Amino acid sequence: MIRMRAIRKVYSTGRVEVEALRGVDLDIGANEYVAVVGPSGSGKSTLMNIIGCLDTPTSGEYVLSGETVAGLDRNRLAEIRNRRVGFVFQNFNLLPYATALENVELPLLFAGVGTAERRARAEELLRKVDLADRMDHKPTELSGGQMQRVAIARALVNKPAIVLADEPTGNLDSASGKAIVSLFAELHAAGQTIVMITHDQAVARLASRVIQIRDGLVVEDRPAAA
Repeated sequence: MIRMRAIRKVYSTGRVEVEALRGVDLDIGANEYVAVVGPSGSGKSTLMNIIGCLDTPTSGEYVLSGETVAGLDRNRLAEIRNRRVGFVFQNFNLLPYATALENVELPLLFAGVGTAERRARAEELLRKVDLADRMDHKPTELSGGQMQRVAIARALVNKPAIVLADEPTGNLDSASGKAIVSLFAELHAAGQTIVMITHDQAVARLASRVIQIRDGLVVEDRPAAA
């Protein structure tokens, strides 16, 4: 599903160039659950942004579901993000003035899905994440764990090939974090491909594979149980 070869990413700030990724080779297959770990500044967030087509590599080859991503225009990249990738962020990124249901419907709205189907799919996913009784609540009326479950439902609503999660338990208390990790395990068991960035080694061990990034390079790639 994901094939990366010699991926480099260089950021220029005036006369200074920062090499965030320094030649990453990576393959991730369908229905894998991969945790990406590494210290701050290691390049793991840059890697996630490139996988999710939020950013493009300076050089190298990236193929997602058989399509070469390098060189695609902004409109095509936006279409790939909306249809093939579901995003879950540490800070939830929910619209504060919209209900849980409306937040989950949003990607379908951008995809041009009709009102009745949008509503039905969003309601189904909110029930799946145990928020049937919170559909009409706005983010300020939800706990952190509930907001993250809304974000996960939103990430799944377009039936993406891959879910990218960036520190999804980082802003949650331990009980809520465990509930979210259990939900990801259920999604993986149902066939969902997941790539999760985390600094929490306990969370990483629950994935099936752990990739460690340091100084812009993959320094370890192993089964989580190893």
